[in-house]
Amino acid sequence: MKQFNTAKKWLSDLDGETAGRLITVASDVALMVADGDAGVIKDVSFGSDELAAEINESWVGKPWVDTVTVESRAKVEALIRDAAGKGAPRWRMVNHPSSSGGDLPVLYAAVKVGKQGVVAFGRSMQPMASLQQQLVSAQQSMEREYLKLRQAEARHRLLFQVASEAVLIVDATSLRILEANPAAGRLLGEGNKRLVGRTFPEGLNESSAETLKEVLVGVRATGRTEHLVVKSADGNRSFDMAASLFREERTSFLLIRLNAVDPGGRALAMPARASRVLEIVASAPEGFVVTDLDGRISYANRAFLDLVQLATEEQARNESLERWLGRPGVDFNLLTAQLREHGSLRLFATQLRGEYGATSDVEICAVSVVDAEQTCLGFTIRDVGQRVTFDRQISRDKPRSVAQLTELVGRVPLKDLVRESTDMIEKLCIEAALEITGDNRASAAEILGLSRQSLYAKLRRYGLGELASAESEQLD
Repeated sequence: MKQFNTAKKWLSDLDGETAGRLITVASDVALMVADGDAGVIKDVSFGSDELAAEINESWVGKPWVDTVTVESRAKVEALIRDAAGKGAPRWRMVNHPSSSGGDLPVLYAAVKVGKQGVVAFGRSMQPMASLQQQLVSAQQSMEREYLKLRQAEARHRLLFQVASEAVLIVDATSLRILEANPAAGRLLGEGNKRLVGRTFPEGLNESSAETLKEVLVGVRATGRTEHLVVKSADGNRSFDMAASLFREERTSFLLIRLNAVDPGGRALAMPARASRVLEIVASAPEGFVVTDLDGRISYANRAFLDLVQLATEEQARNESLERWLGRPGVDFNLLTAQLREHGSLRLFATQLRGEYGATSDVEICAVSVVDAEQTCLGFTIRDVGQRVTFDRQISRDKPRSVAQLTELVGRVPLKDLVRESTDMIEKLCIEAALEITGDNRASAAEILGLSRQSLYAKLRRYGLGELASAESEQLD
């Protein structure tokens, strides 16, 4: 801390009013505090009307420690002790409760003034706190956006890896392969990691390579997507190639897609009928699962994933179906034994357990498909929980809920519905009264406001009391 060298020369003639103006101008908040342990505030000045509105002058006459938050009391006591010493004043952060409900941070330094007491100079740190809050909010916003970006990148990366179409990402200037998905490695006879770093086109015959280079020059110039049929170096395979241009951070890249075609240029894709069947299976409302003989899942549709509470097929792939099926070590063994013996199975009742504890009553139909290379098992899984509940409800003599009554609208006249609902309510009330009274008919009649004869008549009507008739005869 550096003090004035000629303070006595320039400040010796100051009167109290001038000194007060200097203190008010030099600080945002200034406190005149009486010397002593109590540290009572004798006067307050504010450097701005905003602070005066936030704090007000109710501090006058209160101990300084009573105007701050609990965690700041020790700091106020330290400020008063520092002012009594001969060392340089030390600045300390103190929080005041404000009229707006929050805390007002103020940086204080206390100086002893003559024999009257202590002057505390305060600098409001509210603008700094506001800037810090804005910085924290901006950082949180950036983190949220970064998380969204990472999630989107993960989704696109997953699509890139599982796509059945061969995809290459190539530098548009050097034609160096930057990325290749597994399908590209399988199609070109190389691992996708071995393709990265090589120059495209590699593995094509000379004429196809020259034609392809001319096409890529046109794509770089126009940005339009171009299709071309090219041949492998040995001439035994043909590929339908599509190239498109995209840019990232002022750098151009080529997206190359390859599909195997026959010599006539037709794509070697599955028949349209088979493709439609696969689409139907994938979107079917019933679960469908394909496993090997050990129960390891190779395919699962969306309905099955919903039953076992999984988000993606990747989470189920290579897992054992037994992990979610009924009784561990029992149900799956029964299923596979039946399939080995008969080749198919119908309406096997069991349960599916979800990842988060949910259980579903299901029926399973299964079939064993014998192939020259590999035998697989197919399972159709139907959720019968709703059906079981419905069967249990409709098996009763009369409806038991408003939902069941409303289902009869349009099929039963209104007067019959009203009579049915009245009977249902009356029966439920009698059942409740009997339950409350421990099956004491006399007490039940009393709490229902009925005579015992009327109660017995209703018991006979609804078939609720086997002894109603006998008791009624005794009363008569």
